[in-house]
Amino acid sequence: MIPKLTDQPGAIALAATIRAGELSPLEAVDAAIARIEDRDAQIDAVVVCDFERAREAARSMDGQTPGDDRPLFGVPMTIKESFDIAGLPTTWGHQQFAGNVARRDARIVRLLKQAGAIFLGKTNVPPDLADWQSTNPVYGRTANPHDVSRSPGGSSGGSAAAVASGMVPCEYGTDIGGSVRVPAHFCGVWGHKTSWGLVSKHGHDHPLLAGGDAHDGALSIAGPIARHPEDLALLLRLTASVPMRESGKPLADCRLLLVTEYPESPVDAAVLGPVNAAVMAIEAAGVRVDRTTGLLPDLAQQQRDYMKMLNIAMARGMPGPDGKRASATDWFELLDAQARNEAAWHALFEEYDFVLAPPAPVLAIPAREGRLFDGTVTIDGREESAAAALAWAGIATFPNLPATVLPVGETGGLPCGIQVIGPRWADLDCIAAAAAIGGIVGA
Repeated sequence: MIPKLTDQPGAIALAATIRAGELSPLEAVDAAIARIEDRDAQIDAVVVCDFERAREAARSMDGQTPGDDRPLFGVPMTIKESFDIAGLPTTWGHQQFAGNVARRDARIVRLLKQAGAIFLGKTNVPPDLADWQSTNPVYGRTANPHDVSRSPGGSSGGSAAAVASGMVPCEYGTDIGGSVRVPAHFCGVWGHKTSWGLVSKHGHDHPLLAGGDAHDGALSIAGPIARHPEDLALLLRLTASVPMRESGKPLADCRLLLVTEYPESPVDAAVLGPVNAAVMAIEAAGVRVDRTTGLLPDLAQQQRDYMKMLNIAMARGMPGPDGKRASATDWFELLDAQARNEAAWHALFEEYDFVLAPPAPVLAIPAREGRLFDGTVTIDGREESAAAALAWAGIATFPNLPATVLPVGETGGLPCGIQVIGPRWADLDCIAAAAAIGGIVGA
């Protein structure tokens, strides 16, 4: 079974209800606000509220007949705190930036508003978006709605918690170290890591770079979170800047590769159990799934290169954990290594349609003080490096590939996901394959 917390409709279903006149935009907004006020006291997901402006936007829509260009007409949603919404603070979890009020909307916010979405506010993050917990000195700690003693993931933890608990039907987060995929996995919802460069993150800037005109950083992407795959696809179509591949190939005709072993990053049995059960169900449905191939890149080298690039990108060239500052030569050598890695994955996808892998080596972790990546995680009773756990994020991040996470089961009442990785720009195909897998496993 896949644990679920709500029977609230998704974004497309809610939009259809509003379009049919069965619910007004204001009624939809008021109902979402009521859910937030009722459920968020324990969860602390929606940390920046903009309820009155949302009601005002909804009132302005009452009586309108939306066109096809507004598929989210009247649908209330939230977005990760690190995205700018004009008139609201963007702190990235730092008290010193509590007064940093955005002057304009991020591009994603603007596009979704044009599609009819109504923003109720913003959701919680860790400082600098740099942890698999979502706690900071400005807004406090977000809890996992399945077990409030555990983390919802990070850095889009508030996003996934709000969706999983039914406060809102959909969200938008970002991902450089699993920040969309891990919260989806921890909270039992769907999340999509986009191909790097597919969705502009204009207006998603650290407060030190306030102004909304910073470049889209290496590795980092923006991606949607929802309870239904069709909502992921819609959010992606509304925000993509680059044409996407869409083959329409049925899952039954696809060849899949399962990867559950990564050098120095073991996977806990609590994750492997549901993942392997899901793969067995896929095979029973007639889909070919291989477990070994000589086509995989050198994953140990990929992880080393990914961590180097990740640390440089997160620090923006400041001294890294080893106290050294990367040179321009270091950076260009990493770009060369990334290009070679991308080519190796491209060759693999000449033989395989998709790769299946765990989104993380553990289920939702118990809440702790301090940053997870400065310590360890418990895997099958042993303490393992938490930083090494990032390998399961980097498997798709370093080669700039798309990956869709869907829930496939549970262990001890905690949800477990699997990620479906595909060729670059095949984002819609990844979502479609994940949807087909969801149909097999009952997601």
